[in-house]
Amino acid sequence: MTKLEIISDPICPWCYIGKSKLDKALEQVPDHPFEISWKPFQLNPEMPAQGMDRREYLERKFGGQQGAMQVYGQIAAAAEATGLEIDFEKMTRTPNTIDAHRLIYWAGVEGVQNALVKVLFNGFFKEGWDISDHKILVEAAVLAGMDGKMTARLLKSDAEVEQTRSSDTQAREMGVTGVPTFLIDGQYVVTGAREPEFWVDLINEINEIKRKTNPDV
Repeated sequence: MTKLEIISDPICPWCYIGKSKLDKALEQVPDHPFEISWKPFQLNPEMPAQGMDRREYLERKFGGQQGAMQVYGQIAAAAEATGLEIDFEKMTRTPNTIDAHRLIYWAGVEGVQNALVKVLFNGFFKEGWDISDHKILVEAAVLAGMDGKMTARLLKSDAEVEQTRSSDTQAREMGVTGVPTFLIDGQYVVTGAREPEFWVDLINEINEIKRKTNPDV
């Protein structure tokens, strides 16, 4: 297998779009070689634990209402072209995502990481979930096939808090400044929400190399 580590944040719209494009490619090439895992990157590492009003956040980040509207107009167009739904009206708060990242890690241990990431993306972008809220995170865990009571206990603890922060710091030290960033076999880096055709070509290339180096496999 070929390791594909996806460095992302569940409130990153380009990560949401990038995942959708990758998924379309994987559907086209079901014998893909990828073993996928998700790694943490907080777009807003200094975000208050309770999050903040989304309009205030966007205007502060993008230099006012006009800047925010311009950036999110581009995102809306890209999402629509990909066939994705984003309900901006429902997204009233921008959450702190460290607990969501902890949950993604635990989902990896349980073998349901991809399912959980999909639930979180859909919940935030389509339903406006506040994914810093532990009750919502427990609901997401259950939808992905995890144990709700165990998840609630873990979220109340400090389990994996420092590990998550350390992984985030490690990504930045590697040079990651934006997400999604895809790390292939720990060596090759792909950035941004690439089109399905890019991934199909890459998968075919990897499969061809594997066939030449391991003809009996």
